[in-house]
Amino acid sequence: MHNLNILLTFAGSLGAALVLGYFAHRLKISPIVGYLLAGVAVGPFTPGFVADRAVADEFAEIGVILMLFGIGLRFHLSEMIAMWRIVVPGALIQSTISTTALAALLHILGWPWVQGIILGMAISVASTVVMAVVLEQRHDLHARIGYIAIGWTVVEDLLTVGMLLVLPILFAPGGGGRSIGEALGVAALKVVGLIVIVVLLGRWVIPAALERIEKTRSRELFTLAVLVLALGIAVGAAKLFGVSMALGAFLAGLAVGRSDFASRAASDAVPMRDAFAVLFFVSVGMLFEPHALVRAPLPILLVLVVVILVKPLAALLTVRLLGEPLATALPVGAAFSQVGEFSFILGALARGLGLINDVGWNALVAASIISIVVNPSLYRWARGKASAAPELGRDGAAEGEAIDPRRCIVVGYGPIGRIVRRLLEERGAAVTVIDLNLDTVRGLRGEGVAAIYGDVLRSGTLDEAGIARAGSLILSADIEDAAEIIRQSRRLNPELRILARCAHLRDAPALKRAGADVVAAGEAEVGVALAEAVLAGDRLDNAEGAAQRDAIRRRLYGIPGTDF
Repeated sequence: MHNLNILLTFAGSLGAALVLGYFAHRLKISPIVGYLLAGVAVGPFTPGFVADRAVADEFAEIGVILMLFGIGLRFHLSEMIAMWRIVVPGALIQSTISTTALAALLHILGWPWVQGIILGMAISVASTVVMAVVLEQRHDLHARIGYIAIGWTVVEDLLTVGMLLVLPILFAPGGGGRSIGEALGVAALKVVGLIVIVVLLGRWVIPAALERIEKTRSRELFTLAVLVLALGIAVGAAKLFGVSMALGAFLAGLAVGRSDFASRAASDAVPMRDAFAVLFFVSVGMLFEPHALVRAPLPILLVLVVVILVKPLAALLTVRLLGEPLATALPVGAAFSQVGEFSFILGALARGLGLINDVGWNALVAASIISIVVNPSLYRWARGKASAAPELGRDGAAEGEAIDPRRCIVVGYGPIGRIVRRLLEERGAAVTVIDLNLDTVRGLRGEGVAAIYGDVLRSGTLDEAGIARAGSLILSADIEDAAEIIRQSRRLNPELRILARCAHLRDAPALKRAGADVVAAGEAEVGVALAEAVLAGDRLDNAEGAAQRDAIRRRLYGIPGTDF
């Protein structure tokens, strides 16, 4: 019966998220809104099917781990360290302003200062998951905006870990048996120890293990290895070092991201990450009690004002004061107009210690859901305003960056891929190669060629190769599901010129329907070459020979207008 309950929760939650997410997309609003409403629909405060929230939370935790692992994979440690002058003071200043503002507003309503401060600290922490989803939708996750925003939330998470240690000491009966200094000192040592261990693993152990797995050529084993790394390090970080699993997963991603396997690991984790990340939003929606909007609307309104107005303004002003241009500060500020997973952890602890009452908890939950709903639109507005700023170029690739017709992506590096790359480079094209042979990729990188080790069938590999700005995509290998790759590429870059290879003529029409501009079938091209060799003795001039080749191709490929 318990297993059935788990399956019902999983299937019912995903089903509701699918339906309501689809309608949200049709209404041209963020699917996140649909996922949150799905949580309300299957939650305990609405009639009908009620999902098991404990089970949903466990699935959601997997989504958070995979999301943070994926973020860590794409981030470079040197870039993160370079941001410390912004993210550390930024997180401290913004958290202080947000906490003080909410505590003061609630004190006017007659709330005790302690309750207002605790609730203020809870809402000052932004959701890394929500932020990552919104930034990725606007292609900002791996730009300067994303590095600042995500680094900032990592600092906030560490501050929250400290608060989770301090609150029981200050307010629990008996005080937990330790001083604040001792608790924070032990926590700091654990975090440093975790970072050292993950760095050592990332330098020697993880690359060696993944290379052994890669040599098996088993896609399933490699995917399993990625899962074990993400979940294993995340759980180990929580159990052995007392930090959150999300932070452990992020550090695991940073470690794997330093190896040659970063792109492939990221693409393997994406499908699972997306499914489980949806359950994070469903689990948040399940917390919402609609009647709280009627019973105590004013505290909810005040919390919302701080989350949607005060927090973004505080972040914006802080980023500007720290020397960043408005084109960066405006989107970073908008990204913080929401609260999420750590807010609930801190709020639940405070509720258990009697530091906030049910009204405060419901205000936190309601403000979280409403702010997550509003956040994508607010960020889109801020990004549009930032796009008009002259400093935008400092942020790296922006939405709508010009297509470079001389930038080419070659998928597969067999004999045909080598010929194509050489001919393109002779004509001045910039070529990026995608291949699943690690030795080949390392050899190309040693020659100074841009090369990515990854599976082009996995989402994210083409993004890593710069598909959004490429002029041409050449599928030089006879790839399984090439039609799907063509459709994905066309969605990512409608102006892309796609040239595809297939072995048999019967496969060519499907590739053309999928959106390929040019299809070369091995059977046809061999036929053309043999016919050309036979006709060579006729001493035809170049124009006549070209016309005959074109006629043969039209007949072989069944192009309308021929009598073949």
